[in-house]
Amino acid sequence: MIPDGNKGSCITKRLRSFIFAFKGIGTVLQTQPNFRIHLAIATIVLITGILIQLTMTEWCIIVVAISLVLSLEMINTALEFLVDLVSPQYAEKAGKVKDLAAGAVLISAIGAAIVGILIFGQKILNF
Repeated sequence: MIPDGNKGSCITKRLRSFIFAFKGIGTVLQTQPNFRIHLAIATIVLITGILIQLTMTEWCIIVVAISLVLSLEMINTALEFLVDLVSPQYAEKAGKVKDLAAGAVLISAIGAAIVGILIFGQKILNF
């Protein structure tokens, strides 16, 4: 007999996992202003990339940088929710977990900004 958690076809399970993933994206869009800011900046970068005709290599680098920042922002949000669940009252170590996760987002955002400056700066100066 198959346990309840294993019912359904493999395709159904995969579809469900996508639904849960999109639900997570919806949650971060609804609850996290910083994610929306990163997404707005990413949109501007993508539109600018189209206008100045980035090369395939440049697009790959830009997409990886954007994906890294957005993914880390989601991981940061997940950790914040988890810390709030397990430590509803203030705890110094819980605060450190949140600070570390936020620091990871900041480092990735700074790295993405440097990538943008290197790629777009060269294109704009040679324009």
